[in-house]
Amino acid sequence: MKIRRVPVLLATLVALASSACAASDPRRPEAGSGTPAEPTDTPSAAAGTEVASAAPRLAVTHDGGVSVVDARTGEVLAEEALEGYLRVSPAGDGRHALVSTTGGWEVLDLGSWTDEHGDHGHHWTSTPGLTGARFEAAEPGHVVAHDGLTTLFDDGTGTITSFDTTALGSDGPEVTTTSTEEAHHGVAVRLANGNLLTTDGDEESRSGVRLLGPSGVVMAQTDACPGVHGEAFAQDVAVLGCEDGAVVVDGREITKVTSPDPYGRIGNQAGSEVSPILLGDYKTDPDAELERPTRVSLIDTRTGTLRLVDLGTSYSFRSLGRGPDGEALVLGTDGALHVLDERTGAVERRIDVVGRWKEPLDWQQPRPTLHVVGTTAYVTEPRRDRLHVVDLDRGRVTSTLDLPHTPDEVVANAG
Repeated sequence: MKIRRVPVLLATLVALASSACAASDPRRPEAGSGTPAEPTDTPSAAAGTEVASAAPRLAVTHDGGVSVVDARTGEVLAEEALEGYLRVSPAGDGRHALVSTTGGWEVLDLGSWTDEHGDHGHHWTSTPGLTGARFEAAEPGHVVAHDGLTTLFDDGTGTITSFDTTALGSDGPEVTTTSTEEAHHGVAVRLANGNLLTTDGDEESRSGVRLLGPSGVVMAQTDACPGVHGEAFAQDVAVLGCEDGAVVVDGREITKVTSPDPYGRIGNQAGSEVSPILLGDYKTDPDAELERPTRVSLIDTRTGTLRLVDLGTSYSFRSLGRGPDGEALVLGTDGALHVLDERTGAVERRIDVVGRWKEPLDWQQPRPTLHVVGTTAYVTEPRRDRLHVVDLDRGRVTSTLDLPHTPDEVVANAG
């Protein structure tokens, strides 16, 4: 595995005008070439305006583009047109999001952030919108922000790109690129100590997990994770899902946690910085066109044990989240947000949020989606073109925002 460290401006390239023009601009350097384009005057570089309080904002994808919305008032602050099926992920710095689109990840500035100064913070806003910067990819896949680093995985080539998260809005982070031996639907995360955790597989199958040192030397590995998919951290311990359980990566030690069923797939996870227990989905029918499970999994990374909890309602892969104290959150098709004690599996309360819904067969079709920031949960309701704001401390919906488009994926910041 070859590793390159390349100083670039914001990404593997920066668009010279709009992202649409950049797609055919012959002056644009090849991804990873180390030749940065000229700087542009983007929202990320513009000076902000200090405001009296935090201004939380939302990035909401829809058919035809992405909107930036004021999370308090519902005012649409920016509309960006983008083609293709769009996905959105937090960049990890509390200000930017990465939008997966044709040809790579576009950098979206939400235009609000807070500079912390010990016992207080200074709140800032600026004009939101696409910055013109993008990370090129044949098939942009998973985005992982952890330990102050952001790592991108290109399913089409196996290329892994990582950079200092806090440098995203500056003159340009140093980008580290490497690649897996074969392209596959994978995930990777660069750690603060320079190590790289990555999946291993090919277009036909994937079952490997590797921990590589800064020079690319294999420090630990396993091939005992069939269908490896997804990643999340329980405190500082990584967990990756398998079709028969999960693997836990703690330091240089990789431990297999086996499902109680021969096929017990965990493919989507939600971790917490304050809890050693990971929340995951759980499916048992390998032949189902679409399985609608009612059980979730709780993996204790300290003991390597797995607990199953039956909610009595199904959910989707966009239903999992974590509360500020590590509580497990699951948005059910019964319309309620189920709050679980992750240590015991007990359902502590149900918060009614949306109407009853059914998961569509096509995974790219909108369905109610959960995104959590601190003590606030944001839940979309595509059937009504709405988004609900839930106060987790008070256990109720505090506001409902009407949206101009049918929402698909959503990412929020704290402002």
